Amino acid sequence: MTDPDLMPIGAFAKRVGLTTSALRFYDDADVLRPELVDPLTSYRFYGESQVLPASQLRQLREIGMPLSTIGRFFTVSTTEAALLIDQQMAKASAEAASVQRTAEMLKASLVADPGIVIGALSGPVIAAAIDEVLASTVHDPEAPALAGIRLEADPGSISLTTTDRYRLATRTLVPSKASSVSWSGTLVGEDVQATLSWLRRSPTVTLEVSELSFYFRAEDGVAHCRLHTEIFPDYRLLLGSLPEVTHRLTIERRQVLKALEHAPATIGLRISGGRSSLLLSGTDMALNGTAKGLDVTVWFELTTLFPALRHALGNDVLIDLRGTYQPATIRSADDGDLTTLVMPCRAGLPDRTTPTA
Repeated sequence: MTDPDLMPIGAFAKRVGLTTSALRFYDDADVLRPELVDPLTSYRFYGESQVLPASQLRQLREIGMPLSTIGRFFTVSTTEAALLIDQQMAKASAEAASVQRTAEMLKASLVADPGIVIGALSGPVIAAAIDEVLASTVHDPEAPALAGIRLEADPGSISLTTTDRYRLATRTLVPSKASSVSWSGTLVGEDVQATLSWLRRSPTVTLEVSELSFYFRAEDGVAHCRLHTEIFPDYRLLLGSLPEVTHRLTIERRQVLKALEHAPATIGLRISGGRSSLLLSGTDMALNGTAKGLDVTVWFELTTLFPALRHALGNDVLIDLRGTYQPATIRSADDGDLTTLVMPCRAGLPDRTTPTA
């Protein structure tokens, strides 16, 4: 008589998320043997103790681990098993990168001429600029372009702009090789991010565009980036409609960043008597620098203010305020072509009702 605590193969398959045919295959492959096989009917039965191994087996197959490695997984220590998972993920990442490179070359081959050159830049410089603005992107299924980087080129400049509606960052670069044409488009952020390591190792990168794609081209290869078809927010309209600046501060970026390492969720930026300070958990921390304007306290979320200051250039930073609920502008005093807009929050509490773009 069959043990009532054992599960027939159909019930066990449903419990662990595998098919009965998969369980039969794993039995034949000697990876997951049933606890009991009825000698008369050949029906397979599984025990409660096999639920976890079977679920792990399903997950291991989902990440592409081969059966030969899975056999080892269930016999080694926890540390060695974790190492096998890491090795499989590294292999999967390498395969994905290889597929992406092949896809890029295939797509590039669709056009005999890669396209129009819109400028050339130092690879490390363009990589740093991309890194500086990426903090202001967001993945929003309803607005995919917010995860992208708006690139605009004219004969004298190349600008990168991003926004998540609550922050806006724009970085302008002077190309080493200018173009006689103007172009604008929104690059898929994850594609651009995937090129950063390569860009940092490329002395000079040429920017090219075609009807289908955008390309970074260097001596050792070419990287393809998809273009968003969705409309990027009209950030120029936003910048042109900003109220007048009411307060201006100069601060030392490193001093503020150190203070924000252990800051609460919201931080107050106070101007009083011509001096500036941070309000952190009820304490008032004086800031080095200058402050102009009447006494005021403006509150920011840590997740908004910290990235804006973290990616500013140099140590001296200018902050322009326009009141307690209007966008503030953060500019690098040493290099004013990196500008970030950040939204305050209300009365020290996070507020997501007034987007910047």
